[in-house]
Amino acid sequence: MFGKLFGFLSSDIGIDLGTANTLVYVKDRGIVLNEPSVVAINQKTKQILSIGEEAKKMVGRTPSYIVAIRPLADGVISDFEVTEQMLKYFIQKTQVNKWSLSPRPRVVVGVPYGVTEVERRAVEEAAINAGAREVYLIEEPLAAAIGARIPVQDATGHMIVDIGGGTTEVAVISLGGVVASRSLRIAGDEMNEDIVDYARDQFNLSLGLKTAEEIKIAIGTVLEPSEKMTYPMRGRDLVSGLPKEIMIDDEVIRKAIGKSVKAILDAVKKTIEEAPPELVADIIGKGIALAGGGALLRGLVELISQETQTKVYIADDPLTCVARGTGVVIEDLDSLRDVLLASALT
Repeated sequence: MFGKLFGFLSSDIGIDLGTANTLVYVKDRGIVLNEPSVVAINQKTKQILSIGEEAKKMVGRTPSYIVAIRPLADGVISDFEVTEQMLKYFIQKTQVNKWSLSPRPRVVVGVPYGVTEVERRAVEEAAINAGAREVYLIEEPLAAAIGARIPVQDATGHMIVDIGGGTTEVAVISLGGVVASRSLRIAGDEMNEDIVDYARDQFNLSLGLKTAEEIKIAIGTVLEPSEKMTYPMRGRDLVSGLPKEIMIDDEVIRKAIGKSVKAILDAVKKTIEEAPPELVADIIGKGIALAGGGALLRGLVELISQETQTKVYIADDPLTCVARGTGVVIEDLDSLRDVLLASALT
């Protein structure tokens, strides 16, 4: 009887622990949380003031002793203790049953392809210390493919390009495993930094990363559009120190992010080159799926298609693919256990 009661109360979860955002999928409920992976800390008292959406609002708007940080860098944990607190907050926020009888949830976490054993151990320990009963890890390209409804366990080749905040994951998948892959520490955040650097070098203008991201979303494109797009770039003049606004067009952003886009393109090409010919033939027939926020960058589908001579498409709801993939696994853990990584704690 108690076993049934515990099973009823348990809310197993899947987590897309991203550099920019953390998404949480709860079994039988779907995605219930999507918040920035940001923690605000009072450096005087070492106290955590806020986590998630509230912490992001503080970025660039706080006294010097209050710092809003991202405890993950390039998809992996850079600050263990803060990540643990952030995970604990998100896990507790998604649990409906707060009773002491309620068992701790089982958790599936997406991690970048090729993370080291030390990095995997850090994720597992952080999740257990944050309240997980059992922790399972899945490589993000596999999770993204599952979330994009790609039949990853079939004996056919599928290709996915997942462009997140901190990493770009490129993978050819067959029989529930990654056959060829590239994991780049170049993605949406790097493009934001490209825009900041370009504004400083070309216009003597100091921009914040949040402003750079807004500009990228507004007029960012990798191919010349049919109609020119313009947007105000606002920041601090590095010469006078005063506020300054200039109007820029899409060509400025295209030049700024060009190097990062080329790196992603090169990763896609090299991954295809490494894949067995039979799987490449499958990919030509099925196309390349794009996932993650970077998939929404204007012209990227057309550019990758031109460069690879292959059909390219954006997965449904690309921003949530990894989270939905972890959710599919947690809903059917027994039949999908083969796609999980071995624990680094044993």
